Amino acid sequence: MTPTLVFDIETIPDTDGLRNLYGLPEDTSAEDVANIALHQRRQKNGTDFLPLHQHRICAISCALRVGDNFKIWTLGDANASEAEIIQRFFDGIDQYTPQIISWNGSGFDLPVLHYRGLIHGINASRYWDQGEDDKEFKWNNYLSRYHTRHLDLMDTLAMFNSRAIAPLDDIAKLCGFPGKLGMDGSKVWGAYQAGGIEDIRHYCETDVANTHLLFLRFKLMRGQLSQPAYDAEIALVRDTLAGYVQKNPALPHWPEFLAAWK
Repeated sequence: MTPTLVFDIETIPDTDGLRNLYGLPEDTSAEDVANIALHQRRQKNGTDFLPLHQHRICAISCALRVGDNFKIWTLGDANASEAEIIQRFFDGIDQYTPQIISWNGSGFDLPVLHYRGLIHGINASRYWDQGEDDKEFKWNNYLSRYHTRHLDLMDTLAMFNSRAIAPLDDIAKLCGFPGKLGMDGSKVWGAYQAGGIEDIRHYCETDVANTHLLFLRFKLMRGQLSQPAYDAEIALVRDTLAGYVQKNPALPHWPEFLAAWK
């Protein structure tokens, strides 16, 4: 069975980069830099969602299914640098050559990873291969929209039609999964400013869990999993999360996630 790696990123304004782009004094605080950039964006576009190259990654969470094993975790520790967690992500692709699965990864997560990887000089040779090193990648690689080494579930289910896209939270809840629990992307910058990096990492992990569960449902719909096989995969996720709770009862997000999972 090909390993699968569901991933999700959380971002904050790249205040160091924005300070440079706006020509602001070095002593301008990160909060002031962000406020200036967000205000400029609202004035110009009516939204405070920054262009992708102006984001900085503060968390990358993954759900890896390989062999008989399944796990969900966030790369690095809470103090890890952006460069470290990005390199860890691409190192995982080098190690496992997994199918990677996302929700809106084509429209957000991967372009941000591309820009930030470029800025930090990250090595991601396996990910970028289009057949130069491995001939199989000519016909199925991570970069082509219509290949399956990267499956953007949102994009695929919408038939690559932006008018048909749906939020992860809605689809997860409609399928009987927990969906988002108390945080969404719009709250990440505020949480980060308040010192809540662990809360952000936990939130990112629950997004990955929801996406993995939707991926299993998609495989059932496609006939890639029989009903008994699907039930076994769902049980594996439940048992894994219950194991996390038993091992570390102080973690708040997995008990809440399991309680919301009908």
